[in-house]
Amino acid sequence: MKVSDIMSRDVQVANPHQSVAEIAKIMAEREIGFMPVGENDRLIGTVTDRDLVTRALADGLGTDAKVREVMTRDVKYCFEDEDINEVTRNMGKIKVRRLPVVNRDKQLTGVVSIGDAALGDAQAAGSGLSKVARPGGAHAH
Repeated sequence: MKVSDIMSRDVQVANPHQSVAEIAKIMAEREIGFMPVGENDRLIGTVTDRDLVTRALADGLGTDAKVREVMTRDVKYCFEDEDINEVTRNMGKIKVRRLPVVNRDKQLTGVVSIGDAALGDAQAAGSGLSKVARPGGAHAH
């Protein structure tokens, strides 16, 4: 099964100049906890609800702090034509639950999550999730 078969295509992209309050409101309204961050048609980072807590609130930044200040800059992504089993194994290795999905021209086309993978292949998703659930990773503070 390919990533494109299960990914979410309706992706909200954050702007690095938006405030963390704006992003938190969007996340609450859309019931999401992850957003790619884009600038000039390029993927430059990601921001999660956890980033808002551990990098903004916990560090005492105000609600007017910019996404650029709290986003994860080391962008991990996968390609839409990759096999979901390979992608979930990689997600476990790098300890992330969601990844931006790009086409071979590196244009954002969606987001895939461990939950999406579970709908397609529960065993592969479970293997990836067991590694993600261990402490550490890109969003550890």
